[in-house]
Amino acid sequence: MGNVTMAATGQEQAVRTRAAQATTIVLFSLVMGVFWGTWFSLSRTMDQLSGETFVAVGHQMIQNLGVPMAILLPLALLSALVTLALLWRDRRTGAFRWLAAGFVLMVAALVATLAVEVPIDNQIQDWTAATLPGDWRSIQARWELFHTIRTFLSIGAVVAATISATVLAPGSINVDEAATAERGPRP
Repeated sequence: MGNVTMAATGQEQAVRTRAAQATTIVLFSLVMGVFWGTWFSLSRTMDQLSGETFVAVGHQMIQNLGVPMAILLPLALLSALVTLALLWRDRRTGAFRWLAAGFVLMVAALVATLAVEVPIDNQIQDWTAATLPGDWRSIQARWELFHTIRTFLSIGAVVAATISATVLAPGSINVDEAATAERGPRP
């Protein structure tokens, strides 16, 4: 009976860990998707827009993305922390180390966002076509550089989190093995 209880506890832990890993991958992917989508579809050509169009598009993007990303990015990092806590027992494994690397990459994307992107967004919010500063193109280029950096940091974070979920920690209980221990070997 002790083996069955241990197997059930191990199976429950494995299921919780896998669910947390899946949640982290989805949330990291959503963050990456926002960064990638804006980089791939618009940001690479922002320098070709007129000042009036740049301001209009900038205002709309800030309005559409500011609040959701202020929720989504911290939620993704919180999910990763929960998953790292679940993996802590096996912290010398690839699963823990890959997720830790993904967490660090996503934190770096957050730092780029808060240190560079948000302050520039706050400036852009106050601009109109008539009040564009003389150096608005250099400000836009700085925003674009750091947006590119955070986009690729977030891609790395998703890749690392995905690799983390695909490596099995040594000594961890495979769900099939736990089910066999619970019901006994098949005849």
